[in-house]
Amino acid sequence: MANETTDNSRFPDGFRILHGKQEYVTYKEHSSIRIWPSSVPGHYDNHAHSAIEVLIVQRGTAVYQLPDQTYRVGPGQVLFVPSGCPHVLTETSDILRFLILFEPSPLYTLQDMPQVSMMTQHPIFLQNPGELREQVTHLLMSAVDCYMQKQDMWNTQCYAYLLQVYALLGREYLNTAAPRVPVRHSRIDPEIMNSVITYISEHYMDDLNLEDAAAFAGFSKYYFSRIFKDFSGISFSDYLLVKRLNAASNLLIRTNQPIREVARNSGFGSVATFNRIFREEKKCTPTQFRAIYGSTVTADINSPIFHSASGE
Repeated sequence: MANETTDNSRFPDGFRILHGKQEYVTYKEHSSIRIWPSSVPGHYDNHAHSAIEVLIVQRGTAVYQLPDQTYRVGPGQVLFVPSGCPHVLTETSDILRFLILFEPSPLYTLQDMPQVSMMTQHPIFLQNPGELREQVTHLLMSAVDCYMQKQDMWNTQCYAYLLQVYALLGREYLNTAAPRVPVRHSRIDPEIMNSVITYISEHYMDDLNLEDAAAFAGFSKYYFSRIFKDFSGISFSDYLLVKRLNAASNLLIRTNQPIREVARNSGFGSVATFNRIFREEKKCTPTQFRAIYGSTVTADINSPIFHSASGE
């Protein structure tokens, strides 16, 4: 892959891998979260990554330029930048901040997360003082402390704090920051839809489709398609795709399964389809993803991790 750069000069516990405007965040072994404190001003040209980015400013100002809006984040304020959102970050000379980057896929495994999934696709700016900002900041700083101490199960504990953050934000923003289409099917039993989510979790690796899920719920596929989107905020096909991609990502990182087995065990019909969809969504091939996020990535940051996908 051309134009690849590795920057190990700024962060003592991590580095950046850039390919054009796409950044591949590297994580410590057996983790999917990184936290960078800094009192050194920096400027980061336009880039995007799969991680959700959260900025907590304690002193100075950080200016984020997003496609549709510019945010000036000052002391006490918190900004959430969604996964895949291009942004430019510039910090003032007196900056003191914490930058949290984490993969959102663990959040999507929860049964009620589809109902707030749209919230994670929009910036959230906690600008004004109040109880919500205070509670969110406290939880985020608890995650920072947990990350810095690196006690047993620290990655899980950090996500526990992040889940509490999204529970707070979900109650506040579900009907404001990312309003859903009004539910027209008021008689839908939530237990039925939760059973469908469980059914998908148990069968996403099979040849599952809309007709199968509709039959399980006891509805026609057209009716089921409408009510699933009303319930979850996204279409059935999009939800199933996210589920399969998350499963594939975990297999690539946590196991040594060949690419063909990863494709089969995460529900993709063929390795060619898997490679194409994975590249479209993750901006890299499965092999490249494994090299970047797998446990061997820290062994040699100068190794040629990007290579042809012809063997996949």
